[in-house]
Amino acid sequence: MYADPHDPARWVLPAVIEAQADLRGDQPFVSMVDGDELSFRQVRDQAAQVAGMLAGLGAAAGDRIAIMLPNGLDFVRAWSGVGRLGAVAVLLNTELTGPFLAHPLADSAPRMLIIDAGYLDRFEDIHAGLPPIEQVVIVGQVPDDAPAGSHRFDAWATADLIAAPLPSASDLACIMYTSGTSGPPKGVLMPHAHCYLFGLGVVDNLRIAHDDHYYICLPLYHANGLLMQFAAALIAGARATIRTRFSASAWLEDIRACGATVTHGLGAISAFVIARPASESDRDHALRLFFSAPNHPEHERVWRERFGIAEVLGGYGMTEVNIPLYGALGASMPGSCGRPYDRYFQVEIRDPQTDMPLARGEVGEIMVRPLMPGGFMAGYHGSPEKTVEAWRNFWFHTGDAGRMDADGYVTFIDRIKDCIRRRGENISATDIEASFADLPGLAEIAAFAVPSEIEGGEDEIMLALVPRHDAEITAHQVLAHAQRRIPRFAQPRYLEFRTSLPKTGSEKVRKVELRHAGVSARTIDLGLL
Repeated sequence: MYADPHDPARWVLPAVIEAQADLRGDQPFVSMVDGDELSFRQVRDQAAQVAGMLAGLGAAAGDRIAIMLPNGLDFVRAWSGVGRLGAVAVLLNTELTGPFLAHPLADSAPRMLIIDAGYLDRFEDIHAGLPPIEQVVIVGQVPDDAPAGSHRFDAWATADLIAAPLPSASDLACIMYTSGTSGPPKGVLMPHAHCYLFGLGVVDNLRIAHDDHYYICLPLYHANGLLMQFAAALIAGARATIRTRFSASAWLEDIRACGATVTHGLGAISAFVIARPASESDRDHALRLFFSAPNHPEHERVWRERFGIAEVLGGYGMTEVNIPLYGALGASMPGSCGRPYDRYFQVEIRDPQTDMPLARGEVGEIMVRPLMPGGFMAGYHGSPEKTVEAWRNFWFHTGDAGRMDADGYVTFIDRIKDCIRRRGENISATDIEASFADLPGLAEIAAFAVPSEIEGGEDEIMLALVPRHDAEITAHQVLAHAQRRIPRFAQPRYLEFRTSLPKTGSEKVRKVELRHAGVSARTIDLGLL
């Protein structure tokens, strides 16, 4: 275990890397399912070499450096190297394309970009509208037509180790983009202490120890994969095995092969694994704990009974607020998000209109506030008005509805915000709608969530589309446009043509009415085209 893990002055993951390398040296730390691995000492030294290479290219502490890489050891090197330099990692979803990719790059204006060669073509259509990126560092084969100022990432191997001071707990570590109530995704400013606390909360509440082994199949550009799992293993001095991309068919085989004892999932991951045919070998593994958000009651039953996993826990959190709710070990509470992690957070259910507290058992908005400086986001990048709006009356307003029972357990009810949750991604309806702005013949469009047919599978995306009176739009045109302009995780599943959209007196679309109507006999399933 990292020494003095509850000392907030030490809440710096680059410092944890240094300390664990000194303590554990050549002990294996992180490996890929194909066998490539790094020891604690190698992670430290290679992070320092990457930092030295970036410094040689002109980067300095406090600079924003975007990272767009798939899960892999190069992601670990890049992220830890940026942290060792004291720079700010802008973590980009590798599914992003078109305006979805242009927005976080334009908003964060990174000085440097570390990118996989396979993603370079995403920039061809959006490059002209972006602030200049001084240096592009490419992982993989550098193409002949690479942008000016391009460099090979593997040059880190011949770079000197940097000898600069480590960042402090209050310094900014990264920016992650998350969707909100309206408008484009907002950049969440995440101090080092906030990033560390994601991992510490897991270590504390799930009792992660040095002899545990994490299996990570969620993307490292999100807080769950990177901070709740990878950082938790780092703090505990445990091992971690990473898969490039989740595979339902390989999930149990991977866990069995690496000897994993702990892993995390999402509602959709649970649904996909559970949907696999049952096998006599379903209990042939070393998993002691499965953590999932949401934790559907039926999923928990199957994890326990079919797969024989002793501890199945839920939780609740956001990129902005960390993980303030955890299930309790030894206490099965199917469907619950757990109780407040009250060492570092306050959680209450309050009236979303008045912000006044509600009685136990009443449904209201889940509101959170930190008890430790730095253990929360520092605000939204370039959006002080959105920061103030979310932080009304000294409580962070999550936009989620829930209830708290007499014992302090919270149950998530629904989303208050106009935000869609699909396959573990928060998706802005505004972004989807904006992607159709240049669809010929379009008059109006609204994107909204409808329940997934997969139990516990979160949302599917539905479009209500109004063509111009003089135009004709086909479902095939809508599907082709979506496939060109929208990332796979945000692809709409359902489409309904309408003559008009329901509006309020101030001409805002009444999405509550659209969601209530949902899928009907008039709805086209784009997945069947």
